[in-house]
Amino acid sequence: MRNLDDYPFEIRPLSEDEGGGFLVSYPDFNVCISDGETIDEAIANGRDALKETIDALESSGLPVPAPNSGGVASGKFIARVPKSLHAALAARAKSEGVSLNALVLTFLAAGIGKTIHAA
Repeated sequence: MRNLDDYPFEIRPLSEDEGGGFLVSYPDFNVCISDGETIDEAIANGRDALKETIDALESSGLPVPAPNSGGVASGKFIARVPKSLHAALAARAKSEGVSLNALVLTFLAAGIGKTIHAA
Protein backbone atom coordinates (compact mmCIF):
# COMPACT_ATOMS: atom_id res chain seq x y z
CA MET A 1 0.00 0.00 0.00
CA ARG A 2 1.39 3.37 -0.99
CA ASN A 3 1.52 6.30 1.41
CA LEU A 4 -0.40 9.10 -0.32
CA ASP A 5 1.21 11.64 2.02
CA ASP A 6 4.54 11.02 0.28
CA TYR A 7 3.26 12.63 -2.94
CA PRO A 8 3.74 16.42 -3.04
CA PHE A 9 0.96 18.59 -4.35
CA GLU A 10 0.54 22.14 -5.54
CA ILE A 11 -2.43 24.32 -4.73
CA ARG A 12 -3.53 27.58 -6.30
CA PRO A 13 -6.61 29.75 -6.16
CA LEU A 14 -8.97 29.60 -9.12
CA SER A 15 -10.12 32.88 -10.63
CA GLU A 16 -13.80 33.74 -10.77
CA ASP A 17 -13.68 32.91 -14.51
CA GLU A 18 -12.42 29.43 -13.57
CA GLY A 19 -15.25 28.98 -11.07
CA GLY A 20 -13.50 30.12 -7.89
CA GLY A 21 -12.16 27.94 -5.11
CA PHE A 22 -8.81 26.19 -5.22
CA LEU A 23 -7.12 23.77 -7.61
CA VAL A 24 -4.87 20.93 -6.42
CA SER A 25 -2.45 19.14 -8.73
CA TYR A 26 0.15 16.44 -8.24
CA PRO A 27 3.41 17.05 -10.16
CA ASP A 28 4.18 13.32 -10.25
CA PHE A 29 0.98 12.71 -12.25
CA ASN A 30 0.22 14.81 -15.31
CA VAL A 31 -3.52 14.05 -15.17
CA CYS A 32 -4.29 14.14 -11.45
CA ILE A 33 -6.08 17.33 -10.44
CA SER A 34 -9.02 18.26 -8.27
CA ASP A 35 -10.59 21.33 -6.73
CA GLY A 36 -12.69 22.54 -3.83
CA GLU A 37 -14.40 25.60 -2.44
CA THR A 38 -11.87 25.84 0.41
CA ILE A 39 -8.22 24.86 0.71
CA ASP A 40 -9.09 21.98 3.04
CA GLU A 41 -11.81 20.72 0.69
CA ALA A 42 -9.47 20.96 -2.31
CA ILE A 43 -6.78 19.00 -0.46
CA ALA A 44 -9.27 16.29 0.58
CA ASN A 45 -10.67 16.06 -2.96
CA GLY A 46 -7.13 15.99 -4.35
CA ARG A 47 -6.22 13.10 -2.08
CA ASP A 48 -9.27 11.18 -3.34
CA ALA A 49 -8.25 11.93 -6.95
CA LEU A 50 -4.70 10.75 -6.22
CA LYS A 51 -5.95 7.46 -4.76
CA GLU A 52 -8.24 6.89 -7.76
CA THR A 53 -5.42 7.73 -10.20
CA ILE A 54 -3.03 5.27 -8.53
CA ASP A 55 -5.75 2.58 -8.38
CA ALA A 56 -6.51 3.06 -12.10
CA LEU A 57 -2.84 2.82 -13.07
CA GLU A 58 -2.32 -0.30 -10.98
CA SER A 59 -5.47 -2.02 -12.27
CA SER A 60 -4.36 -1.29 -15.83
CA GLY A 61 -0.90 -2.71 -15.19
CA LEU A 62 0.71 0.68 -15.81
CA PRO A 63 3.63 1.97 -13.75
CA VAL A 64 2.87 4.27 -10.83
CA PRO A 65 5.36 7.14 -10.48
CA ALA A 66 7.36 7.20 -7.28
CA PRO A 67 6.87 10.20 -5.02
CA ASN A 68 8.95 13.19 -6.12
CA SER A 69 9.75 11.56 -9.47
CA GLY A 70 8.85 14.85 -11.12
CA GLY A 71 11.92 16.44 -9.57
CA VAL A 72 9.92 18.55 -7.13
CA ALA A 73 10.58 19.28 -3.48
CA SER A 74 9.67 16.71 -0.85
CA GLY A 75 6.93 18.86 0.66
CA LYS A 76 8.69 18.90 4.01
CA PHE A 77 10.81 21.65 5.52
CA ILE A 78 11.75 22.93 8.94
CA ALA A 79 11.36 26.58 9.83
CA ARG A 80 12.70 28.15 12.99
CA VAL A 81 10.42 30.88 14.31
CA PRO A 82 10.48 33.05 17.40
CA LYS A 83 8.98 31.38 20.47
CA SER A 84 6.28 34.05 20.64
CA LEU A 85 5.16 33.33 17.06
CA HIS A 86 5.19 29.58 17.70
CA ALA A 87 3.05 30.09 20.81
CA ALA A 88 0.61 32.33 18.94
CA LEU A 89 0.28 29.84 16.07
CA ALA A 90 -0.19 26.92 18.46
CA ALA A 91 -2.88 28.83 20.38
CA ARG A 92 -4.68 29.75 17.13
CA ALA A 93 -4.54 26.15 15.89
CA LYS A 94 -5.94 24.89 19.20
CA SER A 95 -8.76 27.45 19.17
CA GLU A 96 -9.71 26.44 15.61
CA GLY A 97 -9.46 22.72 16.39
CA VAL A 98 -6.78 21.98 13.78
CA SER A 99 -3.17 20.87 13.92
CA LEU A 100 -0.37 23.41 13.86
CA ASN A 101 0.73 21.99 10.49
CA ALA A 102 -2.76 22.39 8.99
CA LEU A 103 -2.99 25.98 10.21
CA VAL A 104 0.45 26.94 8.85
CA LEU A 105 -0.28 25.19 5.53
CA THR A 106 -3.51 27.18 5.20
CA PHE A 107 -1.71 30.46 5.92
CA LEU A 108 1.08 29.65 3.46
CA ALA A 109 -1.30 28.57 0.70
CA ALA A 110 -3.42 31.68 1.16
CA GLY A 111 -0.32 33.87 1.07
CA ILE A 112 1.03 32.23 -2.08
CA GLY A 113 -2.40 32.39 -3.65
CA LYS A 114 -2.50 36.13 -3.14
CA THR A 115 0.95 36.46 -4.72
CA ILE A 116 0.08 34.26 -7.70
CA HIS A 117 -3.31 35.90 -8.13
CA ALA A 118 -1.80 39.39 -8.10
CA ALA A 119 0.91 38.53 -10.63
